Amino acid sequence: MSELEHLSRLIGDIYDAALDSALWPDVVGKAGRFVGGLSATLVSKDAVNMSGNVLYESGGIPDHYRQTYLDTYAKMDPVTIGHFFADIDQPIALSDLMPYDEFRATRFYQEWVEPQRLVDFISTTLDKSATSLALFGVFRHERDGIADDAARRRMRLIAPHIRRAVLVSRIIDLKSAEAANLADTLDGLSAGIYLADANGRLVHANAAGHAMLAMDDFLYVAGGRLVARDAALDQILQKLFYAARDGDDEVGAQGIGLTLMANDGMRYVAHLLPLTVGARRAAGVAHTATAALFVRKAELEMRSPPGIIAKTYNLTPTELRVLLAIVEVGGVPQVAAALGVAESTVKTHLSRLFEKMGVSRQADLVKVVAGFSTMLAG
Repeated sequence: MSELEHLSRLIGDIYDAALDSALWPDVVGKAGRFVGGLSATLVSKDAVNMSGNVLYESGGIPDHYRQTYLDTYAKMDPVTIGHFFADIDQPIALSDLMPYDEFRATRFYQEWVEPQRLVDFISTTLDKSATSLALFGVFRHERDGIADDAARRRMRLIAPHIRRAVLVSRIIDLKSAEAANLADTLDGLSAGIYLADANGRLVHANAAGHAMLAMDDFLYVAGGRLVARDAALDQILQKLFYAARDGDDEVGAQGIGLTLMANDGMRYVAHLLPLTVGARRAAGVAHTATAALFVRKAELEMRSPPGIIAKTYNLTPTELRVLLAIVEVGGVPQVAAALGVAESTVKTHLSRLFEKMGVSRQADLVKVVAGFSTMLAG
């Protein structure tokens, strides 16, 4: 099988998982093997308490190591902060987040990474807020080597499709629901969902979708067709409805995170999913639909104080991590122990923080961070 054929089948499997969460572990494994590595995972991370949560995984990481990461090592994982700086859909390897020699000097590497003979973790950020993110990543073993250009290219090929599937699966999980009962399933969801044919003809809308249409605002029906008020966006939407007739390959990475603006300035986000291939075909056939459009009100995007501080003072992810540890933990010895690095490493970053932030004492660093938090809270 050629890489193109492999990719096409994989994308279809990824989108099937969007409607059936039971498929995710197998799909994560297939995606990991496509990129190349020992094990693949879909995880969420929290920047506030430096915790992690495994959503789906392919296996390959022993249960003991999986549990100790969640219980102990997630808090000292030196690359977590860096993932919050990463662009959506872009492949990120360890060397993109911190110097590899510095990574090898951490307690996290010495106690968790090295014993498993892991050498890299190539990932892509799928979605993020001020304090949390979701990412797909592949652990690279010694036999796989450091993530190379080929691995980055393959990750880049599948990243937008995994992102679309994850975003849609947060809205709906049909699991084993019969296609004939699709309408009943959709009506119980808070997001507006529209099933349309290749010509944009609306063949079904759930209750929330009808409520949005009743607003006669950013979406409406004209001549039986679902139309976006914004002419440029509508042109894109109609092309996607038509392209969905020929499956996932024709739609490609388009139709993810389309922005719909209401007259009152409220922003809505739409994701389009083809229904003409794979396990999704039954749902489409039951309603003569080629695509499903998922529309929901966009969450208010607020940047976290750490993110604003980092941008204000041009801090690297590692410098930000040390700064936050100084605030939460205290002195150099305590920070070094908490982060699993040498005291000399903390002192080096501390001197850079003093220089960049224009202060000379740790107490002043704490005051700066507190000032940002108070300003945003007020």
